[in-house]
Amino acid sequence: MKSSFVALAALAVFATPTFAQDVPQAVKARQGQFNIMALNLGILGGMARGSVEYDAEAAQAAADSLVAVSMIAQPALWPEGTDSMSIDGTRAMPAVWENIDDVMAKWSGFGEAATAMAAVAGTGKDAIGPNMGALGAACKACHDTYRAPE
Repeated sequence: MKSSFVALAALAVFATPTFAQDVPQAVKARQGQFNIMALNLGILGGMARGSVEYDAEAAQAAADSLVAVSMIAQPALWPEGTDSMSIDGTRAMPAVWENIDDVMAKWSGFGEAATAMAAVAGTGKDAIGPNMGALGAACKACHDTYRAPE
C-alpha cells in the first residue's frame, strides 16, 4: 500500500506537463491576474443575474479584488516574444506589442470600471448590474483586438 502511494506521488510530481514549465514567468503572472479577474467577475455576475445570492461582503471583496488586480504594473507582464505566435500557452496576439500604448489605455479603462464597481458593490444587488456592463465592455475592448480565440 505504501509503495503504491509513493509511486502515485512520484508520478504526480514527474508527470507534470512540460507545457507548464516552458511558459515564461511573465505569461504565468498575466494569466494569473486574468484568472483572478474571471473568478471575481463570476462572483459579481452571479449576484447580478440572481444565480448567486447577493452578499454585500462578498460583492465588496470581489470588487476590491478587481481594483487590486487593475493596479498591478503591467509592463513586466508583457515582454516581447510572449505572444501566441512566439510561444504556446498564450492567446495574446502579436498586435499587443504593435499597440502597447492602446493596450495599456484599455487596461486603465478596466481599472476605472473596477473602481466604479467597488464604489457600489456593497450597497445592494441593484447597483451591481449596471456596473457589470462597464466591466464587460472594458474586458471586451481588449479581447476583441488583442486576444486570440480558443
